[in-house]
Amino acid sequence: MNPPVVATLIQTCRSITSLKRARQLHALILTSNVTPINVQSPYSYNNVLSMYGRCGSFRDARQVFEKMPKRSLVSYNALIAAYSRDHSHAHLAFKLVNQMEFEYLRPNGLTFTSLTQAVSLLEDRLIGSLLHAQVIKRGFSESTCVQTSLLGMYSNCGDLESAKNIFGCIGDRDAVAWNSIILGNFKNDKVDQGLYLFGAMLRSGVSPTLFTYSMVLNACGRMQNYSCGQLIHARVIISNILADLPLQNALLYMYCNCSDTQTAFIVFSRINDPDLVSWNSMIAGYMENADGEKAMDLFIELQKMLLPKPDEYTFAAIISATSDFPASDYGKPLHALVIKAGYDRSVFVGTTLLNIYFKNGDMESPWKVFKLISEKDVVLWTEMIMGHSRIGDGERAIKLFCEMCQEGHKCDSFALSGALSACADLAILKQGEMIHSQAVKTGHHAETSVCGSLVDMYAKNGGLQAAQSIFSQVLQPDLKCWNAMLGGYSQHGMAEEAFSFFEAILKVGLIPDQVTYLSLLSSCSHSGLVERGKFLWNQMKENGLTPGPKHYSCMVSLLSRAGLLEETEILIIESPCTENRIELWRTLLSSCVTKRSFRMGIHVAEQILRLDSEDVATHILLSNLYAAAGIWDAVAETRRKIKGSMLEKEPGLSWIEAKNNVHVFSSGDQSHPKIDEAQAELHRLHGNIRKLVTDEFDERYYLQRM
Repeated sequence: MNPPVVATLIQTCRSITSLKRARQLHALILTSNVTPINVQSPYSYNNVLSMYGRCGSFRDARQVFEKMPKRSLVSYNALIAAYSRDHSHAHLAFKLVNQMEFEYLRPNGLTFTSLTQAVSLLEDRLIGSLLHAQVIKRGFSESTCVQTSLLGMYSNCGDLESAKNIFGCIGDRDAVAWNSIILGNFKNDKVDQGLYLFGAMLRSGVSPTLFTYSMVLNACGRMQNYSCGQLIHARVIISNILADLPLQNALLYMYCNCSDTQTAFIVFSRINDPDLVSWNSMIAGYMENADGEKAMDLFIELQKMLLPKPDEYTFAAIISATSDFPASDYGKPLHALVIKAGYDRSVFVGTTLLNIYFKNGDMESPWKVFKLISEKDVVLWTEMIMGHSRIGDGERAIKLFCEMCQEGHKCDSFALSGALSACADLAILKQGEMIHSQAVKTGHHAETSVCGSLVDMYAKNGGLQAAQSIFSQVLQPDLKCWNAMLGGYSQHGMAEEAFSFFEAILKVGLIPDQVTYLSLLSSCSHSGLVERGKFLWNQMKENGLTPGPKHYSCMVSLLSRAGLLEETEILIIESPCTENRIELWRTLLSSCVTKRSFRMGIHVAEQILRLDSEDVATHILLSNLYAAAGIWDAVAETRRKIKGSMLEKEPGLSWIEAKNNVHVFSSGDQSHPKIDEAQAELHRLHGNIRKLVTDEFDERYYLQRM
């Protein structure tokens, strides 16, 4: 192999990014029959070293560096630059500087530029300050390239004040310097300041680069600043620059985040060769804007293509997009595709699968998904806790919360809220107090979502004073927190306090939701406030809120108890909640018995028995209705039907919490291990009650005789 060919091979090293090709090229250079002094020149070594650094093979780069007969400043800079691009190797760059100086080589501007990049990766403010001092000491503080790299370093370390000072010292600011200071503000959540600096960049006459437009559009998307995003897009079009793929993806992100999926799709359709980021952005955009059908159509199009293949983010987005649809139609087929693609153990995909199954009331599938994932994160645990809490399985939710804590996961505000909601539904105060202590210990007790759950938990456990105390400490309570306190007043029969609290909600500018009105209607039902209940019912509908099953239950209870039986019947017929209709009819039937409305009662009973001929509660109520009307033959006949059909009324359950155990009791149940002790205590209490009544009678009798 002649020298020109070898020289060409060495020159080719600068463009190689594949490790396999790099090693092949290195082998060709080493096995060439050219004079060794040419092959082993510092120039050859430096090119090969840089090539391995670009390919990410730090071991090969180090071996080349160690075998160099003579190392120059270029050799050190090449290896320092390679280390500075990788987080796990960045610290080694500083060791090389010490070694360099031991060999009497002085660092130059390129050395400091690479070292500042290493500090940026490590995000170590102290090392950055020491490095800056060395830059000044060595006389490179006026170098625009070094200044720009220092600017980026301080921004990455979160020290925007120092970054601004450096930026102010740069005399001839180019696009790179402007990009660094703008990006630093964006990274440190100073989006408004970043956008202001972008405007200053334009006013200074410096032309934005493609990267400038990309990061500004991403910032507009984050802030959901639609008008600003449109202006940037217009400027891109006017400037006649050829948009690259990152810029097109930034446009997609901006429009999707600003809920303009129509324009986003136009941008998407004009991308010549969309990558997976483009597809994922568009699918996620449809998901976030509740357009599951379009998301599924796009996913099907992606499936038809050979490349790119869907990744875990694609599956997570499409599963979330279709979570409101029946799991049998979308969730399970998508789950099968996830398994086929090998992402069934992904915690990211698993979390979305749990969500879709819980939304569809599936209790078994979430456990299969959960058990399969070995490396569970706090988000996955939280989804399991929240899912069980939402479907009413509070005991399992609390057990999962305890298991999560035992495994060493730091519980977040969502997990705490889910566990507290379970304690509220189960009415277990002691467990709720322990979780409250954990919230205080972890510092989440001050978060609004946790405060709302704490208020709800204490209110439902009878601790209204504790609930009021927690609510009073919240600086800016959200609607959930207000609703929890309002629900507490409602549950404790404090109707006037509830309505005063409702006025306070309106005064702070919050818009009441369905939960707010449910608490108010419940208060009206318990207190018999018919006119106020009717007013709230109409107000809720005028505000565009659709009454749910629980709202209808409250109104039916309120109207029927007030004797407005015909009005109640109309309301039940209007109710769209077909699954809840038997319960509504039964409430009306109970009032018919109380009000001795025989004709209406028979009519209502017929409605129920048409839907469920073996409804035990209805037969019992019907028997009571006949008894109230004095039709004893019908009473006997109804009782015979109940016995003949072997119908049994499901017993009500009661439970108490004692010594960290929950004991459940039902009427007629003799299976509890401590039933004898419970009955003995019951007889003792009953005896005390009788004694008190007798003593009171004797005292009255004695006083009357005096």
